[in-house]
Amino acid sequence: MRKLIMLALGGLLAATAPVHAKTAPDGEAKLAKALEGRVAGEPVDCVNMRNVRSTRIIDGIGILYDAGGTVYLNRPRSGAESLDKWDTLVTKLYSSQLCSIDTVHLYDTSSRMQTGFVFLGDFVPYRRAK
Repeated sequence: MRKLIMLALGGLLAATAPVHAKTAPDGEAKLAKALEGRVAGEPVDCVNMRNVRSTRIIDGIGILYDAGGTVYLNRPRSGAESLDKWDTLVTKLYSSQLCSIDTVHLYDTSSRMQTGFVFLGDFVPYRRAK
């Protein structure tokens, strides 16, 4: 009986283990496709949020900020494993810029519960190759 309980608990733990480790290679493939035809520039500390049209989460990898002709990739310094395409990004801005010292809170879109947060890193600009 004791073995049966331990087996059931082991199965439960395996079923609830984070799937982010499995999705990272898939995330890298999605990132490569999103940045296809673009060339990386020198990283910057801040992005002017007035220019940002949209954001996109790449599961377990980072956040893409679309600023028209330039797409900025932010690979968080910490918490990237919490990134999930079904999350909503919530950021408190203290100026018109989002900077590498800021944090972004993640909320599940269906339950509206906080699922984590990330500490942003540098923003790498990607522009179309000429």
